[in-house]
Amino acid sequence: MRRRVSSTLTATVTAPVEATLGVAVADGVAREEERLVVTLDGDEVDVQEVLDPTTGTRWHVLRDVGPGDLSVEYAATVTDGGAAGEVAPLDRVRGVRPSRYVDLDRLESVARAEVGEVVDEEDVLRVATWVHEHLRYVPGSSRVTDGASDTYLARRGVCRDYAHLTMALLRARGIPARLMACYAPGLSPMDFHAVVEAAVGGRWVVVDPTRLAPRPSLVRISTGADAAETSFLTVHTGGLTFGGLTVTAVVEGEDLPADDHGSTVAVG
Repeated sequence: MRRRVSSTLTATVTAPVEATLGVAVADGVAREEERLVVTLDGDEVDVQEVLDPTTGTRWHVLRDVGPGDLSVEYAATVTDGGAAGEVAPLDRVRGVRPSRYVDLDRLESVARAEVGEVVDEEDVLRVATWVHEHLRYVPGSSRVTDGASDTYLARRGVCRDYAHLTMALLRARGIPARLMACYAPGLSPMDFHAVVEAAVGGRWVVVDPTRLAPRPSLVRISTGADAAETSFLTVHTGGLTFGGLTVTAVVEGEDLPADDHGSTVAVG
């Protein structure tokens, strides 16, 4: 399946920044074409690519850039979604622990009461369905500091909130789970998307509790414990005022694949 993805980010740098971008498709995604251009006041700036060998995430680091008007333009044509790789022994250790936005220690009793025992792929689907049925998708309804327990109490959020709550319930029942940031053809409204990968039976399977995009067309960008490890922009030092973001993702030459979210799939 041939997919064309792109993202454009603008910002004003008020003091020289060090920042990390997470907009490029992951290492291992089959790419026919790819282009990343970062400019400041129209002049191209140097970017260092840093590969995370454990997840295949390709970070792009800016150092001592600015002040001025920053523009990031990324585009790629890909022919697969980026396979998850094997479930490593360390994944089974890290994947069931609390993380910045997955405060599962606050939701263990909820997980026992609401989803019960979780042992196989059907159970993972059942957890994602529970989250889908108990939350409302409301753009702008959550704060950047909200974790899974906040989402559970508010009963609303966006894709990252849906993913964090799903991961908290899975981890609380002993299922390793991680967040995958991705380009998602068919997503509406179009943006970067977040879904959940759960380790069951020796493989990573994908569930999307929002059900807003067909999973077979997803293209992996980054993978991590939660949104803190998969952010499309992280400013480490300096000053930056975010301007805007435009994301596109389309399937070329064929219809979007059907997905009733009634079974698990693996991105690849």
